[in-house]
Amino acid sequence: MTPAAPRDTPPSDRPLPPYLTATANELAHERVSGADEDVHFTERTAAAVIERLTDPGDLVLDPFAGYGTALAVAIRLGRRAIGVEILPERVDLIRGRAPEATVIEGDARGLHQLVGGPVDLCLTSPPYMTANAHPHNPLTAYETVDGDYRTYLEHLARLARTVHDLLRPGGHLVVNVANIRHESHTTALAWDVARAVGGVLPFVGETVIVWDVLPHDFTGDYLLTFRRQ
Repeated sequence: MTPAAPRDTPPSDRPLPPYLTATANELAHERVSGADEDVHFTERTAAAVIERLTDPGDLVLDPFAGYGTALAVAIRLGRRAIGVEILPERVDLIRGRAPEATVIEGDARGLHQLVGGPVDLCLTSPPYMTANAHPHNPLTAYETVDGDYRTYLEHLARLARTVHDLLRPGGHLVVNVANIRHESHTTALAWDVARAVGGVLPFVGETVIVWDVLPHDFTGDYLLTFRRQ
C-alpha cells in the first residue's frame, strides 16, 4: 500500500493508493442495527479516503448517505460531515449513529437546493443499477418502476455538476461503484459512471478494492477519484 503522505502535504497532492483491501467479515460486522441490507463500503475504506484527501476540520459530503458510514467516520476523524438521504428511516439511523453530522432528508437530485459549499470532499456510493432487468429506479430508493439506465447515468452526471460547484478548488469527489454480473449480463457500471462523471469533473484515477470474497454479483469494486481544478 502507498505510504501515508506527510501531513504538511495539501490534500490535493495526496493521491489515493492503487488498491485497498476489505473483507466480508468487516462488511457483516459493520451492518447497522435495523438495516435491511449491507453498507456498500467498509469503515476502513472510508477512513482511508477521508484521512488521505482531507484535513481535520474539513467538510465531507455524502449525497447518498445510506446508513451513514462516510458521515460517521468523518466525524470520528475530526472532520465535519453533511449528508442527504431519501429514506426517512435511514435518516433516523444516521442521526443515531453520527449525531454531530448534519443529515438532510431529501432527494440527492435536488442537492443544489439542499446543501451549500464549500465542500472539501464528497465521498459517496450511489445506489446501483444494472443495464438489464432493472425496472426499479435506484434514485427513488427502488420504490418506483421507472428505471432507465441511460437516464440514471444522466442524473449522476447532473449531480456531479452540482458537486463541482460545491467543491472548493482542489477538492475531490470519490465515488465507490462496482461492475455487476446479473442474469448472465455484466454491466460495466464503474466505467459508465467514470465516463458520465468524468465529463463534468476531471478524472484522477481508480483505486481497486480487493475483497477476500467479492460481494454478491460484483465482478470488481472501485473508488473513482475526480478533482475540481
